Amino acid sequence: MNFRRSLLALAAAATTLAALAPAAQAQQQHYKAEYKLSLVLGTAFPWGKGGEIWANLVRERTQGRINIKLYPGTSLVQGDQTREFTALRQGVIDLAVGSTINWSPQIKQLNLFSLPFLTPDFAAIDALTQGEPGRIIFQAIDRAGVVPLAWGENGYREISNSKHAIKSPADLKGLKICVVGSPLFLETFTALGANPTQMSWADAQPALASGAVDGQENPLAVYQAARLHTVGQKHLTLWGYVADPLIFVVNKDVWNSWTPADREIVRQAAIDAGKEEIGIARKGLVEADKPLLKELAGNGVTVTELSPAEREAFVKATRPVYDKWKSTVGSDLVNAAEKAIAGRAK
Repeated sequence: MNFRRSLLALAAAATTLAALAPAAQAQQQHYKAEYKLSLVLGTAFPWGKGGEIWANLVRERTQGRINIKLYPGTSLVQGDQTREFTALRQGVIDLAVGSTINWSPQIKQLNLFSLPFLTPDFAAIDALTQGEPGRIIFQAIDRAGVVPLAWGENGYREISNSKHAIKSPADLKGLKICVVGSPLFLETFTALGANPTQMSWADAQPALASGAVDGQENPLAVYQAARLHTVGQKHLTLWGYVADPLIFVVNKDVWNSWTPADREIVRQAAIDAGKEEIGIARKGLVEADKPLLKELAGNGVTVTELSPAEREAFVKATRPVYDKWKSTVGSDLVNAAEKAIAGRAK
């Protein structure tokens, strides 16, 4: 009887130890009380929502061992989006959901998505991120000292302005357009005859309101959430000139400080959050009746959708920029991207 009681006691102790093991192991690994996640946009936007979903999933699935706090507005680098990746490498930032555009100064391969008119539809974006090009890019990010886990999406960058409808490159002539801080964007808009003005998102909204700039280029989810129609942006053209995928990443030292089991939890949570975030970013645009466009029109916005021939005029006007940047991005990567897009399932 005593022997049986001892066995039961041992079994109970083993069960208790097994339950406590992850927490004990985490303590042994010196987990931080809180991890900082950098975002450009807050939770009113799909981008910020993706970060929030990721943080919540990680907290829930690790039973609170890993607590993530959101820092929108790239506040950990004083709002300078182009410094975010460097801060990630240095450990100023623990995790991020970041834009391929903002990190392209440090990872040249990320300029792939900013080649003008490379991706004609959502299926083309998926062919890149989920195929060989995405694998090559993740390898480049990992070599740079940051651990990439999953893809998200900011969306196709569409153009709006306060002057008139844009249907051809000639319609852009002389317009002051707010663009992100990338040489590729500056060259693309210069090739189209516009006057590109580089500024952060924080500076862009007051500049649009005051008329200091005529227009901007951003995904529709950003345009709508920021209510840009209220700052004169009443002419909107859907031209899909570049895609803006997001990447869920972790600082390498932070990653290595976690147990293998927790790393897998964080990775899977990023993949799940990324899929959900992409759905949010594309909502209203993938349905047959595109309800988001009706909503925009209801706000007094003139929405212009280009015909294939009209889009081709923009493709031709920016082709020299595309060809010039192909070698910077990496010819092999661009060729792999073009092949993946040509073979995509539509």
